Amino acid sequence: MKNKLLEVEGLTVEFPTKSGPKTVVKNMSFQLDAGDRLGIVGESGSGKSMTALALMGLLPNLGKICSGSIKYNGIELLTLPEHELRLIRGNEISMIFQEPMTSLNPVFNIGNQIIEALRIHRALDEKQAINKTVELLEAVQIPNAANRMNDYPHQLSGGQRQRVMIAMALACEPAILIADEPTTALDVTVQAEIFALLNELGERFNTALILITHDMGVVSQMVRKMLVMYGGEKVEEGGVADVISNPSHPYTRGLIACVPHISADPNKRLSRLPEIKGENHEFTPGVVVNSKKEEKSVEKTIPALVVKNLSVSYQTRQKDEDGGYKIFNAVKDVSFNIERGKSLGIVGESGAGKTSVALAIARLIQRSSGEIKLAGQDFGRLDEKEVRHARRGIQFIFQDPYSSLNPRLRASDIVREPMQYAGNITRPEQEEMIDELFNAVGLLPEQKGLFPHQFSGGQRQRIGIARALATRPSLIICDEPVSALDVAVQAQTLNLLKSLQEKFKLTYLFISHDLGVIYHMCDEVMVMYMGEVMEHQNSNSFFSCPSHPYSRALLDAVPQINAQ
Repeated sequence: MKNKLLEVEGLTVEFPTKSGPKTVVKNMSFQLDAGDRLGIVGESGSGKSMTALALMGLLPNLGKICSGSIKYNGIELLTLPEHELRLIRGNEISMIFQEPMTSLNPVFNIGNQIIEALRIHRALDEKQAINKTVELLEAVQIPNAANRMNDYPHQLSGGQRQRVMIAMALACEPAILIADEPTTALDVTVQAEIFALLNELGERFNTALILITHDMGVVSQMVRKMLVMYGGEKVEEGGVADVISNPSHPYTRGLIACVPHISADPNKRLSRLPEIKGENHEFTPGVVVNSKKEEKSVEKTIPALVVKNLSVSYQTRQKDEDGGYKIFNAVKDVSFNIERGKSLGIVGESGAGKTSVALAIARLIQRSSGEIKLAGQDFGRLDEKEVRHARRGIQFIFQDPYSSLNPRLRASDIVREPMQYAGNITRPEQEEMIDELFNAVGLLPEQKGLFPHQFSGGQRQRIGIARALATRPSLIICDEPVSALDVAVQAQTLNLLKSLQEKFKLTYLFISHDLGVIYHMCDEVMVMYMGEVMEHQNSNSFFSCPSHPYSRALLDAVPQINAQ
């Protein structure tokens, strides 16, 4: 009888804690044939990524496989010597990780990192490896790949870094590709291109895919079968069409229901369901679904933010005809207003200039020209001391939940930092606010003493959101704030942001590639492409009748849940 490509039986993973061993994966079993596509779905902390890391033999130091079996082509991986496992890892089984900034080496350019993998695993000479690297970067839509391969990770946008990770994973044409949230940092058009590439690879080389994601739309379009995890356990498994059209477990029904659809009423609230009890439920938040409609009321005042003719330019490393360095125009003559208590969503592909606009507004990068006014105050004319004071009213929720947190600080101290910077909040008040913020973003009191590496990606982002809310700012710049969160926690977080907006009349500048999130959160939408504004409309008009062809292309690329 022919062996399955991958057989996982009774896999159990534990971590030691002060209160005893903690089971993070319990009795997990599934099989994979060549060319199969399996989706693993669940909330942050449900055990999805730990299952994948166990398959790769890459569990963190304290993690331990207590029982079970993992067989690849009939070979038991759990008893394989490390040097033999290393040959399989990368050559036969490869992985795309969730957070590219922490997975790429910051001191090597991206080309050398891919070349290294090719020369180790495929025995190519230097010229062959360089040519293959350019080919891979072009395949994942890195523009001007032959030159960009000399760039370092920090010189790329978040989406471009993730594309480099995908190129590295595909370099050796593996038999099994494990993709852990591979497109959370990518806009919808590039996401569609990447999944088309993964589909092409699967058909061309009969590559099996294990897709770990919280995006039910992606699951419905990308995989043939799926399993749902909750609290470290598998609660449902079956064909995608069967699970989506007729889910048997209440947790699965909740996951499907809480996806923010573009077709939904943008004024609908998201409310919390009772938690689904499981052995590890205390570490996993409950699901949220659509509930009653609440109308927003925003009083007219001086605009919270006025941006007029903003331009941002960078000097590149490329020489021009005169021997100087070429200038790259990241933002070109961008203008917009945001009224107090409202939200503007900026959408566009990676590298469109969205984040550069946000950084220029906060004066974290230098603008080339233009005006920036916060609540009527000319922010661009303030001196450094005045800027430091004014920034207390501006907070960021960043895209990468790991690199934006200090790894040496405990979670409570990360949230406390902006309070200390403000200088007018007493220690008891700080403790009370930290407790309130932890509760609001779905973190437990006992997690306050943990360090960032002890949280999942989604949990780390919730710490970042709590930190951003700590000084009750008037303007919050949200740069892909929920891209790392599963749909249930995403809905809870968006609901929290809307509630805080209504209570404190917060103003949001929302940067996201998820148009479902933009539809739910934003009063107005601005579309950017290569540094320029293509379209700026109110949300209802944009989603019902976009005026620019690029906007229509973005909307057409949004993955929808489809049971067919």
